[in-house]
Amino acid sequence: RFTHSACHLLRKPRHTRPSASSSWNLFDRTVSARMSAPASSAKVFQPLCSSKLSLTTQRISKRIASKGFNTVTPSTALQSTRYVGLLANRKEGLGSVPFSPQHTTCVSGLNGSRRTLESKAKRWMSAAVAAGGEKKKMNLVQAINSALYLALETDPKAIIFGEDVGFGGVFRATVDLQERFGKHRVFNTPLCEQGIAGFGIGVAAEGGTAIAEIQFADYIYPAIDQICNEAAKYRFRSGGQFNVGGLTIRAPCGAVGHGGLYHSQSPEAYFTHTPGLVVVCPRSPAQAKGLLLASIRRNDPVVFFEPKSLYRSATEEVPVGDFELPLDKAEVMEEGSDVTVIGYGAQLKVLEKACARARAELGVKPELVDLRTLLPWDSETVFASVRKTGRCIVSHEAPITCGFGAEVVASIQQNCFLHLEAPVTRVCGLDTPFPLSHEKIYLPDVTRCFDAIAHVTSF
Repeated sequence: RFTHSACHLLRKPRHTRPSASSSWNLFDRTVSARMSAPASSAKVFQPLCSSKLSLTTQRISKRIASKGFNTVTPSTALQSTRYVGLLANRKEGLGSVPFSPQHTTCVSGLNGSRRTLESKAKRWMSAAVAAGGEKKKMNLVQAINSALYLALETDPKAIIFGEDVGFGGVFRATVDLQERFGKHRVFNTPLCEQGIAGFGIGVAAEGGTAIAEIQFADYIYPAIDQICNEAAKYRFRSGGQFNVGGLTIRAPCGAVGHGGLYHSQSPEAYFTHTPGLVVVCPRSPAQAKGLLLASIRRNDPVVFFEPKSLYRSATEEVPVGDFELPLDKAEVMEEGSDVTVIGYGAQLKVLEKACARARAELGVKPELVDLRTLLPWDSETVFASVRKTGRCIVSHEAPITCGFGAEVVASIQQNCFLHLEAPVTRVCGLDTPFPLSHEKIYLPDVTRCFDAIAHVTSF
């Protein structure tokens, strides 16, 4: 009953697709409207031309250059690449696939979502914008707010809903958004996580972009049926005819220092066991903004875990404009040669300190890897690092038994066995309910992680 309760909000057609004859004219008008400074834009579109992609891409970049445009703002780059994807689809014989302005990934049978030329172009353009654009110091909650603002601004079908989000939410992540975009786009829901998830599925099924907030990740369990049995399977069970790729569920997670049993949990492993979902957990403000925008625009349902301990404790320079980070690529934060140290989310802050201490006291060179996306996770980056170092540690806040680290360790054992010089070690939370008074004992702190590095490097 929840799943289709949102259909009345979306009376416009689910998909809009320009005809083949008007595609180039539409593209020209869009570029002309968004680019102003005359000059050659070949430099801007060089990543597209040099990546050995289809002739369609080269035709598009040459067409833009011929128009004499040079200046590309963050929103211009992203908006323009949507039409790149449209034209590429039609060129490659995919014209019968519905085209949605906010989600331009093709769907083909039971193979699920297929990344098109458009999504690759968007990633390159976003990376260029993030590297060279204006930056501002933000904490993590401000970066989340900035991403949500841009999502609403660039997508007229995007809505944000959840418990208390209208006035900004308990962590103020949605502050001022209702005043800017109206109560019809940012609004409160009843205290019903199952209903929030089901409502989001209904919005996404009708072509909208649903950005739901679960107030604490600890409260997401009543919504598991809707997320894992409905959202994750929607595309598969319809044979690729329908999807809820427009659904993103945000959930603050992890320890905060005083949360106790019901405000400190890390439930990511429950969702990484569900094919059809994407699970993300950022480590910093810039990562959070880029990954959240990519999650909202990805044509798959995403569960986006936000480490709430970092909301105001983590600050850094964050690009002000619109940019995305890849959802299928881990990041090597620090190069090393003696041991691979793997983590995600808030635990990276702990691991950075442990690695620095290991360099200073042990003289070893750890290689620190941030997974960023847990489903799908970037196994190739991890395997390459472990084959280089021969040793590995995996760490997260969640309990050790059947935590996500178990999947990483098992995969390393299977694929890197002949390169290992020591047993792969996990440093995780304990197998108990999250304690209030003994939180410092429960968490895998700097000392425990340092001891693990010392052990595996001396094995």
